[in-house]
Amino acid sequence: MQETLKKTGSGIVLAAPSSDSGKTLVSLGLGAALVRDGLSVQYFKCGPDFIDPTLHRLVSGRGSRNLDLRMCGPAFVRQSFSQHCAADFVIVEGVMGLFDGGEASTASLARTLALPVVLVVDASSCAESIAALVHGFESFDPQLTFAGVIFNRVGSESHYRLLAQAVHEHCRAEVLGGVPRHDDFLVSGRHLGLHMDHDEPLSSERINRIADVMAQHVDLALLREKGAVLPEIRGPAGVRKTVPCVRLGIARDAAFCFYYEDNLDLLRAAGAELIPFSPLADSKLPDDLDGLYLGGGYPELHAEALAANRSLREEIGRRAKAGLPIYGECGGFMYLCEALVTAEGTEYPMAGVFPVKARMQKRLVRLGYRTATVTKNTLWPEGASLFGHEFHYSETDPMPDWVERMYRLDDGRPEGFCLNNTLAGYMHLHLGSTPEATSHLIEFCRTHGREAQ
Repeated sequence: MQETLKKTGSGIVLAAPSSDSGKTLVSLGLGAALVRDGLSVQYFKCGPDFIDPTLHRLVSGRGSRNLDLRMCGPAFVRQSFSQHCAADFVIVEGVMGLFDGGEASTASLARTLALPVVLVVDASSCAESIAALVHGFESFDPQLTFAGVIFNRVGSESHYRLLAQAVHEHCRAEVLGGVPRHDDFLVSGRHLGLHMDHDEPLSSERINRIADVMAQHVDLALLREKGAVLPEIRGPAGVRKTVPCVRLGIARDAAFCFYYEDNLDLLRAAGAELIPFSPLADSKLPDDLDGLYLGGGYPELHAEALAANRSLREEIGRRAKAGLPIYGECGGFMYLCEALVTAEGTEYPMAGVFPVKARMQKRLVRLGYRTATVTKNTLWPEGASLFGHEFHYSETDPMPDWVERMYRLDDGRPEGFCLNNTLAGYMHLHLGSTPEATSHLIEFCRTHGREAQ
């Protein structure tokens, strides 16, 4: 089969010394400025976060991919990157501080992808001392290449000159620019997370204003020049697509919006036709489904509307009892419970598959990577090791003993609650390192979904 060449440009990893340095808004502004100049921009996100990739799509018009060494391993990370990096410029947005997270750190990802680092440094409370900070990051890991530094929250032009001179004299990294304090940058990461898909703190007008600031204060041509040249992607002229053998309904709306793009690709490659539906807006499920996939999101922010859509809630409950394969994670798990109780105590009925209530808490309940061993053959194959993470502000009432637990987590907890052919829990899975589990899921839906029609 004849090969085609997909031309690629250059790329960087955008990192910071710590969280709250402003790298997300700098990342979005840089991408928006480049797109406005007529360039294609492809984003990736280091780590398991769902929110930043959604914001990336607003800017680039392209799906953003999560690259997580802990959940997927280096081979899959390189594969995903190489398959999707065809663009004029690639921005891999880091997570936390550059070296935070061990094997899952931004630094580890930069080494794995052989990309240079651009460091975004909050300069609001320092002057010449910034050179010591930048020099320390340059010296900490000699395997990393630093393409440059962008100062954020610069107080004035004289402040910028002071910062730039110090870095020029003491550091190897190029100064790419200095972003001034600006009202459009006064959005915390938590605010972005709570309001994604809702109040739109990053409207197109706001993104354009941020792009204006970047174009004025960052040398975009030098940024592209300092990026690593990406290899051309060789692939077959015609990509063979698996003929779909199951119709998998996938909940996609403002309440259910947390999905890894690579997971969806893996499902399609295994034979799934993904049929979107909205638990908020649709009165009935799509026809002839062999299974359902309810991802995470914000059901707590839409609890009243979800409860008001009684016909769909009850249909999902009936289909679950009939044995339709259903998989739900985090927000999807909450929706499959008897009710959702807000942090203020208001209770809303949900699909009623599991005989417990999901209760919102005012503090984070669990956060971290998880490995689950499947203890019984179900939607996932017995003995499989599944990799994912937890991040949730809710918890459920104690699950009755007669509800089966299908996972044993690496911290010893049983999880993965199963009734009939409905499997759900709080763990967000990434299937990159276990493609055999994806094939098993599709075969399970093909067999049991038809039986439940």
